[in-house]
This record gives sequence, structure tokens and C-alpha cells, in this order.
Amino acid sequence: MKRNKRAFACAVLALACLGGCASDSVTPTQHSVALVAKSTETEFWLSVFAGAEAAATEYNLSLSIIGPETEEDYETQNQMVAQAVAEGAEVLVFSAIDYENNAAAIDAAANEGVKIVAIDSNVDSDAVSTYIGTDNYAAGQMAAQAALDRVEGELKVGIVNYDISSANGQERERGAVDTFTESGRAEVVAVINTLAEARHAQTDTASLLQLHPEINVLLAFNEPTCVGAANAVDELGLADSIFLVGFDSNVVTVDGLQEGTVDALIVQNPYAMGYLGVESAYKLLSGQGGDLERVVDTSTRIVDRNNIFTMDSQKALFAFEQREN
Repeated sequence: MKRNKRAFACAVLALACLGGCASDSVTPTQHSVALVAKSTETEFWLSVFAGAEAAATEYNLSLSIIGPETEEDYETQNQMVAQAVAEGAEVLVFSAIDYENNAAAIDAAANEGVKIVAIDSNVDSDAVSTYIGTDNYAAGQMAAQAALDRVEGELKVGIVNYDISSANGQERERGAVDTFTESGRAEVVAVINTLAEARHAQTDTASLLQLHPEINVLLAFNEPTCVGAANAVDELGLADSIFLVGFDSNVVTVDGLQEGTVDALIVQNPYAMGYLGVESAYKLLSGQGGDLERVVDTSTRIVDRNNIFTMDSQKALFAFEQREN
């Protein structure tokens, strides 16, 4: 009888152990999200990544972040999309280098059942569930108005834009040109498209200013072109005669704003783009896709020397931009 009791107790203990061991070995399966960016080099994108990683942690998602070395390399970006799909990504959070030439890769991903969230720069695909980013036409209007409100007399404008196939750059240009035209006191003298890389932008801006010495207002439409334009203005000694409106913020442009080579910055909210992009991916994965807005406009503000030290401007200029390695 004692032997039977001992055998029964051992059996119960063994079952309990097996049950405990099984429960310890089971971990919740993480959904897989891939963020395919336009670049991984600028402070703008570091801030996007910080927001994306914060959301991935909050919603227990497995997040990979990839992007080409330059903001012109849409072919590599297309390859990265295919790679992410092959590696099991369930949602792509995507920023298109080329509105049209990225479309086929995104459509192919969607045909494999992958959900698509667009951030910062949209793509020509009906598969996009939501777009999260700046109202770029309005941001271009804001850049032009910043100059119109701060520069007296007639404005002779030069525009430094980046890749001509980028939807957001072209929308910013259209918004700025329309606003200048409607003002009746501004002429857009020249528009150039340069690489989204500071050295190239500096060289091209210097050539523009030497060819058109009448320019007294300069607009640069993203972080690298703004850095290049500011360096060109400084190198040519034209800080007192050219009013420069740039986009985004980093150490160079903020220093330029304080020292006079930059006069106003249109500051976006890249952290929010990253966070809301990954949050939207979670909603798509958890069956809440019907709640998503088709377009989400993240905040944009003008920062100049008069408001640079306000709390709101400091938060905008120095967003959460450092990734954990």
C-alpha cells in the first residue's frame, strides 16, 4: 500500500513538472515588422528609428530597420523590400525614395499578404493602408510664407530641392512656388535638384548663387540640402544678403540658425512618424486596421532666432534622435 501511494505521488510530481516545464518553454510569438527607410544616415532618420523602436517595445513587435546609403538608390530599396518579405515581415513601414519606381516592389509585397504603412514619403500603390507624415504642400507654403513675413521688398528666390522623383520634395516645391506667385512680390529665379547629400548640395548651391547673384531668398527642402545650402552661403560670405529657409534640424542647421547662415527652419516630427508608423502596423496585425485614418498629418512648425529657445521649439529641434546600438 505504501508503495502504491509513493508511485502515485511520483506520478503527480512528474506531471506537475512536465506541466511547469512546458509552460516555461512557451513564449508569445512576436509579429514581425520591417521599417524600410530612405536612408539611415541623417539625424532625421535616427529620430524616426527612435520612435519606431519605442512603439515596437510597447507593442511587443519584432522590428528590423534597413535602408540604403543614399536617398537616391530606389533600386537597393526595392531589393530590401523583397528581402524583408522573404524573411517573414508581416507589415512594411515604408518611406519611398521614388514615388513611381518603388511602386512595383510594394505591390509585389502586398500580393504576398504583407500590409503596407507609408511614412514620410508616399508611394504610388493602392496597397498603402495609411500614410503618416508631413502635409508637404502645406510645409512648402509654410517655408515660402516664412520668407515673405520676414523679408521686405521684392524677393528673388532660389530653390534647392532633392531627387525629382521624390513625392514630398516635389509637393514642397509646388506649395512654395504657389505661395510666392500668389504674393505678387516674389519671383522664383531658379530651381535645382541635387543629391540629398550635404557636399553635393553645397557645390550645387554655390554654383546656383554664383550664376544668379540677384537671389536674396533661398529655400532648401530637406536636412542634407539645408546643410549644404548653409555651408555654401557661409563659404561665399552671403549670410547677410540671403535669407535661407531650411527643413529639419541637426547640429549644423541649428548652429547656422544661431549664427545667421540659416534664418528659419521648417521642423517636422520624425519621432512621431516612426512611432505612429509602427503603432499602425500593430493595429493592422491585431485586426484594428479599420480604425486607421487614410492620412495622418504629423506636426510641423517654424523655428527662427526669435523663438529658438522656447520650450516647444527646443522639443522640436532636439527630438529623441539617438538609437540604442
